[in-house]
Amino acid sequence: MRPSPPFRSLPETPAMEVRPTMPADIIAFCNQKGGVGKTTETFHLTDAAARAGKRVLVIDIDPQGNLSTVLAAESLALDDLGVADVLSDSSGATISDTVVPCIWPGVDLVPTVPGNESLAYVRDQLVVAGAGRERRLRDALETVADQYDVILIDCPPSLDLLTINALVAARKVVVVSQSALFSANGLARLRRTIDAVRRSYNADLRLLGAVINLHENQTIAGREQLIEIAASIDILGDPVPKRVVIKDSMESQTSLKDWGTTQARSLWTIYRDTVEILIDGEQ
Repeated sequence: MRPSPPFRSLPETPAMEVRPTMPADIIAFCNQKGGVGKTTETFHLTDAAARAGKRVLVIDIDPQGNLSTVLAAESLALDDLGVADVLSDSSGATISDTVVPCIWPGVDLVPTVPGNESLAYVRDQLVVAGAGRERRLRDALETVADQYDVILIDCPPSLDLLTINALVAARKVVVVSQSALFSANGLARLRRTIDAVRRSYNADLRLLGAVINLHENQTIAGREQLIEIAASIDILGDPVPKRVVIKDSMESQTSLKDWGTTQARSLWTIYRDTVEILIDGEQ
């Protein structure tokens, strides 16, 4: 039997008889396919939202923890609290217990600690958990949502119970895709999952559409796949072109606006305009 990871024990929080309203705009970014630039998209949209004056909370619910690595203001220790502790049966941690500051003012992060296997363990734990397992993140966010304008959730590249928790907690869901054949082919399955969550757990969930990453408009394949995707789902904002500086700036923990080149500043405007669309919910 695999041993349980050492979750930090915290005092139990008394149950609240009346739950607060959830004014924050909660947006989940998902795709069961990896390598579509989902974490990169969330990173740059977080920057754009903060620069728009929004108070932002980011939830990294991907066991890889890549977003936490680049967003956390200080390096995370293996025993730091994270989203795994919020979702686990073995911990009494709340969202507030796990929040860490980010590299940008006005942004907080509920991390997944890279190298810590706790979230992968919790994902397996949720499979055999009882009633309410799908809404653990939603219940946790209700205690802090009134402190933020926007909550962005970076989902894992799968349709497991971690992604389901994100979709149940969210008000809006955005598909992150490439303008490529296999990305387009996976949209139907993802939409079925979103529809199932809406029917069973979260009737208010809205599928806003798709943001397109790594787009190659100069190729026939890129243009044709973009047309195919647009035929089945709304495209939100301008497609993000395939440019090395987008990944480089993220890995350097730097905003595209501060990167220092005309190209980077031009690319930043794509994320700025996309954030406006996501928050307004319409184009």
